[in-house]
Amino acid sequence: MNFENPLIVQSDKTLLLDVHAPLAEECRNDLIPFAELEKSPEHLHTYRLTPLSLWNASSAGFGPEDAVAVLEKYARYDVPQSVVMWIKEIASRFGKIRLIPGPINLVPVKEDSDKLIEEKYLYLVAQSLPIYKELGALKEVKKIIWACDYVEPENSTNNKIELSDDEKQFCFCLRLTDRGTIKQLLLSAGWPVKDEVILTDGEPLDVSLRETTLSGKSLEIREYQKKSAAALIGDKGPGTGFGTIVLPCGAGKTIVGMTIMDLLKTSTLIITTNISAVHQWIGELLDKTNLTADQIAEYSGESKEIKQVTVATYQVLTWRPTKEGPYPHFSIFHQRPWGLIIYDEVHMLPAPVFRVVAELQAVRRVGLTATLVREDGCEGYVFSLVGPKRYDVPWKELERDNWIASAECIEVRIDLPAFKEIEYAVASVREKHKIASQNEEKNEIVKEIVELYPQDKILVIGQYLEQLDKIAKLLNCPIITGKTPNSERDKIYDDFKKGVIRVLVVSKVANFAIDLPDASLAIQVSGTFGSRQEEAQRLGRILRPKERKARFFTLITRNTVEEEFGSNRQKFLAEQGYEYKIIRYDGKESLKEDDE
Repeated sequence: MNFENPLIVQSDKTLLLDVHAPLAEECRNDLIPFAELEKSPEHLHTYRLTPLSLWNASSAGFGPEDAVAVLEKYARYDVPQSVVMWIKEIASRFGKIRLIPGPINLVPVKEDSDKLIEEKYLYLVAQSLPIYKELGALKEVKKIIWACDYVEPENSTNNKIELSDDEKQFCFCLRLTDRGTIKQLLLSAGWPVKDEVILTDGEPLDVSLRETTLSGKSLEIREYQKKSAAALIGDKGPGTGFGTIVLPCGAGKTIVGMTIMDLLKTSTLIITTNISAVHQWIGELLDKTNLTADQIAEYSGESKEIKQVTVATYQVLTWRPTKEGPYPHFSIFHQRPWGLIIYDEVHMLPAPVFRVVAELQAVRRVGLTATLVREDGCEGYVFSLVGPKRYDVPWKELERDNWIASAECIEVRIDLPAFKEIEYAVASVREKHKIASQNEEKNEIVKEIVELYPQDKILVIGQYLEQLDKIAKLLNCPIITGKTPNSERDKIYDDFKKGVIRVLVVSKVANFAIDLPDASLAIQVSGTFGSRQEEAQRLGRILRPKERKARFFTLITRNTVEEEFGSNRQKFLAEQGYEYKIIRYDGKESLKEDDE
């Protein structure tokens, strides 16, 4: 018992961190690998231990003993024995079920055919008889597995996976094509699968990073970028080569992706959020690697080429001509022997793509994201299909080292006009959100903020197009929405980067994967209900390193549902350690902040 320690461990598996205590910052960093931050008000931050957080840690080599050691090091009071036992029990589940290479059989191409093809199988190995029996009793699982006798695979001489005599008795067989599905099903049942099947190398590609970019700048890979790439690739043996890397916007996730390409030197498919992001990826590849334009293809609504390196959008992959029909562009995943798939902004992975990802378990793959938060609760799908979190770094740590900009988050609360009060009172919840979000009082306040900060390059970000059109006309500045042609969109982004325009209004199309390095102030006028994911991305638009402090203004209508949704959105900012200042609008002077 040490009353100066910062952490209180509770028997309900919540952890309370006293941010004012000595060692609070060190404790916060040590909790990141295995605990999830839930709340972070001024004095006590709340973390929670979950099965997924512990399995993520175990898959990265951070075992239950390491987690218990962290708790005991920082705990103010004795760590409850029930928590210690639970951590050891839950974390130890990782590795008790393994996927390993199985036999290869010759089967007819189709019924009544003399032509034979190879069909590959996998073994699902349980560590003990009780686990084996439990797996065999799971309703959905037993549809795709069957009991079998273990036979040493003929191709097991290299990277041989050892099984104990007991484990050889507790094997199920399944088809290779069910590799992702079985991992999904078993994770839902509380059994994470340790996938030890060797990944395929794919088509070789001579790709390497330049020492000096085409634009004439020296290219230096930061230490955390090197570590994150190395954490994914590992020793290229069983259980490596797939996973998720979590880095803040502005921290250079694209560089991490290209570093992985350099290390693997294989044909690569990159999937990102929109056409502007596709063009940015292609520009970065040409600028920072030895790849030529002849080796890189764009696969989007505008162009559908496939080359050694192909950059596609999620939108084109999930398009289909009829609501119940097939997805014709899914064929891109099989048209080349890809050795690496990069899922940019993996937290946005659409549900239909999960089906394909489930099949692509033999390919090395990486998910890049600023946050694994998904409002639909599908983080477990990312874990089982793309791969567990391999690397994470606190936003504030990168800010301290000047890799991302320091930022101040300010919420401005505004009254609803009196003539709107009755309309608001009788509206549905969805309509209430729309009325509050489009409060016309916000428009003039946006103009006042723009005038107060003449040295900043400013983004005005919102959800509702009618509202954004009015603001763009008021400010006499360009606007980008989903309707803006891609060529015009790219020109506006380029003009903003060059300083030709200082203020830009953008809809949610600019939430993701857009690089506007000089933006230093963002004004959020409306958002998607309480999406923490969106908040992370919008803050990320202004976090590229710069001399000026970044400011993130959010305009909220007081005493409305927008205030409630706003509190959920700001939760993400607080989770990253950002102070969140609230101002009640009282004239232009209330908006002014001291410059640093």
